[in-house]
Amino acid sequence: MKWPTKLWPVSLLTYLVIALDSPGSAQASNTGPSVWTSQRKRAFRDTTRDLWYHGFNNYMSRGRGPDWENPGNIAFNDVSGNFSLTLIDVLDTLVVLDDRPGFQDAVKNVIDWVSFDVNTKPQVFETTIRVLGGLLSGHQFASEPNQPFYLPWYRGQLLDMAYDLGKRLLPAFATPTGLPYARLNLRHGVRRGESLDTCTAGAGSLMLEFATLSRLTGDERFEKAAYKAYFALWNRKSDLGLVGNTINIWNGLWNPPEVTGIGAGIDSFYEYALKWYILSGEVEFLDVWHEGYAAVMRYARSPDGHWFRSVNPHTGDQAYTTIDSLSAFWPGLQVLGGDVQNAIKSHLIYWNIWRRHSGLPEVWDVHFMQATSFQYPLRPEFIESTWYLYRATRDTYYLDVGERVLRDIIARSKVECGLAGIQDLRTNARDDRMESFALSETLKYLYLLFDEENRLHKDDSHYVLTTEGHILTLPRHTLKPMSPVRRRLRREESLQCPAYHPFQGFVPSGFVEGLVHGVGSRSDVDYVRELIGLKSQPLDERHWSPDGWCAVPQVDPFSYDFIMSPGGRAVAEEPNPSTDKLQLVPDGFLLQNITGIRARVVSRLDGKGYDITKLGPHAVRTGQLVYVNDTALFSPEDETKALRTPDVRLRIFLDTVDPLLQAGPGMLEMDADFHVTAHTASFGADLTSLSERANPLHFGRDEGVRIQRDKTNLLGCKPFDQDFHGDAVLLWRGGCTFLEKLINARNAGASGAIVISEEDLPINPSATAEEIEAAGNLDDVALVLLSHTAGKSLAAMVQAGGMFGYGQVLFSIDAEGWSSGAGTAEGRLNHEMAGQTMNVLYINGHPLLNTRLLV
Repeated sequence: MKWPTKLWPVSLLTYLVIALDSPGSAQASNTGPSVWTSQRKRAFRDTTRDLWYHGFNNYMSRGRGPDWENPGNIAFNDVSGNFSLTLIDVLDTLVVLDDRPGFQDAVKNVIDWVSFDVNTKPQVFETTIRVLGGLLSGHQFASEPNQPFYLPWYRGQLLDMAYDLGKRLLPAFATPTGLPYARLNLRHGVRRGESLDTCTAGAGSLMLEFATLSRLTGDERFEKAAYKAYFALWNRKSDLGLVGNTINIWNGLWNPPEVTGIGAGIDSFYEYALKWYILSGEVEFLDVWHEGYAAVMRYARSPDGHWFRSVNPHTGDQAYTTIDSLSAFWPGLQVLGGDVQNAIKSHLIYWNIWRRHSGLPEVWDVHFMQATSFQYPLRPEFIESTWYLYRATRDTYYLDVGERVLRDIIARSKVECGLAGIQDLRTNARDDRMESFALSETLKYLYLLFDEENRLHKDDSHYVLTTEGHILTLPRHTLKPMSPVRRRLRREESLQCPAYHPFQGFVPSGFVEGLVHGVGSRSDVDYVRELIGLKSQPLDERHWSPDGWCAVPQVDPFSYDFIMSPGGRAVAEEPNPSTDKLQLVPDGFLLQNITGIRARVVSRLDGKGYDITKLGPHAVRTGQLVYVNDTALFSPEDETKALRTPDVRLRIFLDTVDPLLQAGPGMLEMDADFHVTAHTASFGADLTSLSERANPLHFGRDEGVRIQRDKTNLLGCKPFDQDFHGDAVLLWRGGCTFLEKLINARNAGASGAIVISEEDLPINPSATAEEIEAAGNLDDVALVLLSHTAGKSLAAMVQAGGMFGYGQVLFSIDAEGWSSGAGTAEGRLNHEMAGQTMNVLYINGHPLLNTRLLV
């Protein structure tokens, strides 16, 4: 698009630059004491470091027992293990803190004092993620040359200890299902009478540590045991794709009452699917992540999209309305999976609960808007998600969150001998205990949040942080390439995550489209605060604006399952379609006949529509396409509609320029006459046959039609209070159907509507024959849709014209710019051959972007 050749003053250009490009123009937090300078971030980083050493130094001097020389007194209560768990758990935190002498001393202490030949019965899961993970991470840093924490004297002692511990844990997997016992004795193994129940997270979150141990030692037993346990759970998922919470390790049956969610008992099961794929590249775990995530987002996510319920895994019905603190890891995992926009929503609920209690209570009841369990043992999950979101968005809103969290922990938990967990957030009664994760995770993530220059932030390798926050990576020689057979079966794939785009929007009382907003300025932040029953605080009010508004979220379903048929009629499912109907092609699938084929469609992470992810029994991988060549999709009436041109070119220009503003100081020469492509609707006046009309169409006439907007009705979803006298009305997509927008414009005397989309994809608005008939006569009005990029530029021009007195913005239809022939099947194929986007299938008004319509 070209901006104008007429003379526009510098003031207008400045306005447009601010409106369209300024990253801080809508954030009140960019002024005053809340500015996050480099110096301020370093100050909070250093405060976090001091707090960490306060806890660690007291652990080393007091937590290990009064008799320093007696190993039997080392950290007696560490997860019932009696093996200096905290010392092992913090090895890589010393790396994050860039404490090389401290790391060397800690490694020596672990080697000198820790033994796993102890008569204790710890949890297999906790021992794996805290101790085995800590040893493996410490080993990788101590043994890897060409990095600051390499220890020349080190001879793999930590890996030897990890191998010894791994062998002591292996007997737990000796069950008919391969699911491990929850506990075992490190000296004597599994004792008679041990419980046969375990949770999904406990049995299914061992893959990172066990498989890394196998890759580093060459002993495949550990990886095979963890792999078998993981898929013993996944293969028992419900028909909805959901796993249960607790299971009998002997018979493989889920324990009643069967519930599922994202919190305690399940949480890290999903985490390890995605992270093991990132670490190893093994695609079956990516498949689990994609399918599991879609199921959770479809059934466990609340209707408003901000919190996650406990549901029945077989029906999806809500079981409980409680949120537990462990589920606060989920927004961080969503960021890692590329779904940043939904992560922002998920994080808001935990942030407001924190603000209400100055800590995150163990259990919160959304229905009653109150906590039901008030402990806070300094869990890290919420801070972990805050760090992930800051790294993804770079929005200083999350630094504000970190500041509040740090201040609350110091005020509530810092005591003379370390950092105490909170027994009751209402009274600040403290536990006589400092959990290892307070130092290995909670303060590690807080430190990383404020430390912009940390080496970890500059590392673009495939490292992951485990569910205990341990940094693991796999050497290149240990990676297993995909076999040629599997590669051939999966065919072409394209795996990538969408880039984060800051929130942009408009407000009903004033046109500010194009301003870049911080998270604090989103229209749903006040809704979430009210959901928790929290009064507004100064941090909220910094983001308030006279033009702001609060919105109740409107959330589309994350996924659908439906049996396809022409015209949407009910047909029987065909579970295994023949090759006459469904064929494999190199880059996806070819559908010759859609009737009876079950399709699953899942929301794209970029928010631009949906993708088909399953056709009958076949998975449609990321990057693959579904070509549709079923002529039954179109009735004769549809063929007539298809002959309409799918797009037209609009000429945008000004009717006049104030002579007083001509060529003077501060003027810039710009082109005030440009063209944009608009997508036509299947209803209203047919813009293809303007020359054949008996009565000329006013919309888009050659001499130009004025473009107006109504500040009080920018969506056009309610009747207008003014008469447009034949002008076209500029509207935004959303709130109601395209047809309703055109009806309201017609009833207000407009010649038509120009609607601005929220995306840049080509969409042709449509409606059913019954809806069009009920709308009445639409022959003399028309509707076109502009892409988001073109539309917001036009919107800024319309607003600027009114503000700075440049006359009216007009448009006309450029007859020479029509896409001749593009409305036919042949024309669409020519477009594809020319490298342009083909027509795609739609569901409920949303495009299925990995489809290509060949008919």
